[in-house]
Amino acid sequence: MSTMMIIGGTDGLGRFIAQRHADQGGTVVIAGRDAARAEAVAKEIAPTATGLGLDLSRPETIAASGAGAPALDHLVVTASHQRPNTLRNFDIAEAITAVTTKLVGYAEAVRVLRERFTPDASVVLFGGLAKERPYPGSTVVTTVNSAVTGLVKTLAIEIAPHRVNALHPGLVGDSPRWRDADLGAQVERTPIGRLVTMAEIADATGFLLRNGGINGHDLFIDGGFLTR
Repeated sequence: MSTMMIIGGTDGLGRFIAQRHADQGGTVVIAGRDAARAEAVAKEIAPTATGLGLDLSRPETIAASGAGAPALDHLVVTASHQRPNTLRNFDIAEAITAVTTKLVGYAEAVRVLRERFTPDASVVLFGGLAKERPYPGSTVVTTVNSAVTGLVKTLAIEIAPHRVNALHPGLVGDSPRWRDADLGAQVERTPIGRLVTMAEIADATGFLLRNGGINGHDLFIDGGFLTR
């Protein structure tokens, strides 16, 4: 089976994707800002999983942090720094961290880890539906998720023949972030009559990683929310 690194794999969707891959017999490398936490989560996922400290908000450290990575068949990057940030109360420090994490950090992680890619290795970078549907406080989130689209298009050229795609989830109803929230209005606007699930996000990630003809694309997993 294949080896997958998940940057942002210590919680949420990243951890779910990592667990799914391990349950299917694959090898998992969990990467996160806190090396001790990444190692602890890795051991909870599978005895053979490993943890690695890697901080996308400090891209100048990624080359050294990634030096211990094994050969990789897949790279999934779900990490982000999402905080409400409006122009009226604009937090410059938070904005810089968010942009650095998701654009500079993503690009540097791919650059560094490419040296460890197997011949058929592929990459999935996570954006988000805010790129298409801004909401109050999403100024920075919308901007960086929109930029992920441009990033995958240029990376598809830069790292060829390796493939890279972006996945943009809608609200994930059973995720730790949203499962206790009142999301009735969003459900009503979703044609399938419910929010998407973590399992569906993991399945979509697997599709992008495996399908050799998909490259430089955005995939929205939103249950049709964008059609309304």
